[in-house]
Amino acid sequence: MPSRFNRRTALQLLGAGTVLPLAARLAAGTPADDAPRRSAPKGAPNIIFIMTDDQAQDALGIYGNPILKTPNMDRIGREGIRFNRAFVTTSVCAPSRASYLTGLYAHSHGVTSNGEEPGWYQQMGLRHDQITYPMLLRRAGYHTAMVGKWHIKSMPTGFDHWAILQGQGSYFDPQFIVNGAPVRFRGHTDDVIGDQAMAYLQQRPTDRPFCLCYQFKAPHGPWEPDARFYDAFKDVQMPIPPGFGQPQPEGAPEAFSRTTQQVIPNMRDFFHKAERRPPQVDQNLPRPERDHAVLQAFLRNYYRVLLGVDENVGRVLDFLDQNGLAENTIVIYTSDNGMFLGEHGFYDKRMMLEPSIRVPMLVRWPARIHPGRVNDQDMVLNIDVAPTLLDMAGLTPPDWMQGRSWQKIALDQGNAGWRQDFLYEWFEYPAVHCARKHRGVRTQRWKLIHFWETPEEWALYDLHADPGEFHNVVDEPQHAELVAQLKQRITQLRAQTGDVDPPGDVPPRRETGKCPA
Repeated sequence: MPSRFNRRTALQLLGAGTVLPLAARLAAGTPADDAPRRSAPKGAPNIIFIMTDDQAQDALGIYGNPILKTPNMDRIGREGIRFNRAFVTTSVCAPSRASYLTGLYAHSHGVTSNGEEPGWYQQMGLRHDQITYPMLLRRAGYHTAMVGKWHIKSMPTGFDHWAILQGQGSYFDPQFIVNGAPVRFRGHTDDVIGDQAMAYLQQRPTDRPFCLCYQFKAPHGPWEPDARFYDAFKDVQMPIPPGFGQPQPEGAPEAFSRTTQQVIPNMRDFFHKAERRPPQVDQNLPRPERDHAVLQAFLRNYYRVLLGVDENVGRVLDFLDQNGLAENTIVIYTSDNGMFLGEHGFYDKRMMLEPSIRVPMLVRWPARIHPGRVNDQDMVLNIDVAPTLLDMAGLTPPDWMQGRSWQKIALDQGNAGWRQDFLYEWFEYPAVHCARKHRGVRTQRWKLIHFWETPEEWALYDLHADPGEFHNVVDEPQHAELVAQLKQRITQLRAQTGDVDPPGDVPPRRETGKCPA
């Protein structure tokens, strides 16, 4: 049976060695990837990689949210650089998290779904021999740790210490796995994760640089805030997002207008009495009124759980300041994917529309990055994080990584030859929310989406004239040449990343199962 104790006792026990002798575990490393250690490059920076789960890019104050105040998240961007064009290449938890770690597309690292749906249970995590950036940092002399939400079906490797949520994790009294041993903590999960980060930072070896992956559960559903945030936003009417309560416009692919089930009226999270949330929604309200009430409850609780994240981010930033570590510590803040917050009437993520694929990307490194910079032009991806952190640490990123280092962009040293487009891919169908398999290319102006199982569908959006992506112009004659070019570009990008159909391949008919035909 796992141990069960409160957060304060947990910190004392971890320090004293009652559960697991933390200092001994940190020194011992993990058996799966032991290798001779080299000394880290002289003056190598510390690294803290902060990740949330399902955070829309505009769900931060620094990205212009008029309601949600996130002073600690914002501080990272104000004291460093904010990327406004940051994206993921597969918008769901496990594939994107694996891409952050490996610098590879999902079709290359093999984690193409969460593996939590019928038909996908056989989907495993990262291969035991898959190299990640924490593994390379560790072998170069870094001390490495992972605390919080892992959410990949394989166990962490490349870390001297790890304390991860078991699976998806609950918002209260979470079950953790600490260096292989089950432990249950008391308290709100994101506070527990903050405690684990602080415990590591306080007890880490101080004779070499460290890399800490600090990963929260929020703002993933079911959006259960700690009681200290129950009164936040209770009197605030959340603005109605574009497309909410309206039918999909004429020309929208059936994949958006009929197949997908991730629409606000289908949300059931707020129809029942919940001990861990403020009052919920009366499901007997008339339909338009009920949908509006669900949206309001969703957004309020989504913002409330982020308040807890912001506090715990602040704890770590304050520790860096108080211990003279801030100057030469890289802090990255991002999310595993974006999130629909009612746009198009949707919630969740998955589809290749902007709210789903855009993520926050804030980077602070006082020793090298000038404060207050904003990058509006360059498209940076989740697959870029691994090579970038290796580059910033003074290491050469492996040439097999498909992402690219944006260190020069962050340091204001130019962006010559930077990408002008990128490939997106989605595989998990039929599954929850019924988001059909698709891939596509996004350029600075255009986005072409291909739902590739037969019957096929295509969608083309002009992101300059139609930033909300409401008008599919793929069949307009004036765009025929552009569509042909973008189709060819999808083929090229797939070939460059080793995702090539065999000769004569015919796209299969899409399975329906529990999803609409």
